[in-house]
Amino acid sequence: MPTVVDSKEIIHITSKCKGCDHCRKICPVQAIEGKLGERHKINQDTCLRCGQCLINCPFEAIEDLSMTGKIKKALKDPKVFTVTQVAPAVRVALGEEFGLEPGSNVKGKMFTALRKLGFDKVYDTEFAADLTIMEEGNELIERITHAKDKLPMFTSCCPAWIKYAEDHYPSLLKYLSTSKSPMQMFGAIAKTYGAEKLNVDPSTMFSAAVMPCTAKKYECQREEMTASGYQDVDAVFTTRELAQMIKEAGIDFLNLPDGKADRLIGTSTGAATIFGVTGGVMEAALRTAYEVITGKTLPKLEFKQVRGFAGIREATVDIAGMQLNVAIVTGSKNVDKVVNGVMTGRNKYHFVEVMNCSGGCINGGGQPIRHDYL
Repeated sequence: MPTVVDSKEIIHITSKCKGCDHCRKICPVQAIEGKLGERHKINQDTCLRCGQCLINCPFEAIEDLSMTGKIKKALKDPKVFTVTQVAPAVRVALGEEFGLEPGSNVKGKMFTALRKLGFDKVYDTEFAADLTIMEEGNELIERITHAKDKLPMFTSCCPAWIKYAEDHYPSLLKYLSTSKSPMQMFGAIAKTYGAEKLNVDPSTMFSAAVMPCTAKKYECQREEMTASGYQDVDAVFTTRELAQMIKEAGIDFLNLPDGKADRLIGTSTGAATIFGVTGGVMEAALRTAYEVITGKTLPKLEFKQVRGFAGIREATVDIAGMQLNVAIVTGSKNVDKVVNGVMTGRNKYHFVEVMNCSGGCINGGGQPIRHDYL
């Protein structure tokens, strides 16, 4: 697999390509070019880096550029303090790479394996997901009460969706939540609050992230992701790449004892856990909005109206007498209908969640490749 330190060319079609055209049918933005029967190529200007072509290629002819070399170098350097975070969707997919049934939760073994790889601190991205929800929930309330001209508010956690909006709907950008994604929020906190509490010079801290998403490799390199004064997240490795690193290190993953995330920035709620599935961000934000508006604990923690896997889902949610119209979009191919409805005034939403990958992050481009589905 090609190795990269810094590059915007995250997805690459190799010489294995048979020109079968399956990837062109999968790509949500037609970023793949080529004639049937000939090797295809990717238009890097329009590519969302989502990796859906990669995990759906029947010939394994598409790869994502790897940052694992950069991570291994940091782990070997005694002068570097290494921290890593793990997204919720990784824990229920990593086991597939070791022969377990899809959906098996290997959270404890995963934390132990990361420590055996040499990371000084191992954290759960759920903590930052909670921070994101607090920010988005309060921002939604602020817009509803004082800034209705910025409604509907669109979520900002999915980097592929953000690039899609930038490329296709620049006038929509003012409607995006101003919150960073949990990964980037964690990166900034790790090199500020975290470094201070750990008594570590942030200039010597290397922050890595295990993600189910290839687009996160693109996101961490965006020039604005330096709120800490340093690159907030130095490198991203996917579920597949973590499994490969574990195997290369000779770690007997299936027989590892269960470990726990470090607690300095590791505490989280159930709201953060559901981030990885479509509708999860929406549901978590609505929970927060309810408690901020009413000052009371939500009697029932679930907003089942926003759950499901349909490409577009709509619901009206009652929060203390306030009727909020919400929409959940899964798959960028479905977003145009919703956005056009918003821009023409047909759809009177307050809040819209968009995730590029069908089903959400659990089906991200960095997850195990299910050959039985190809």
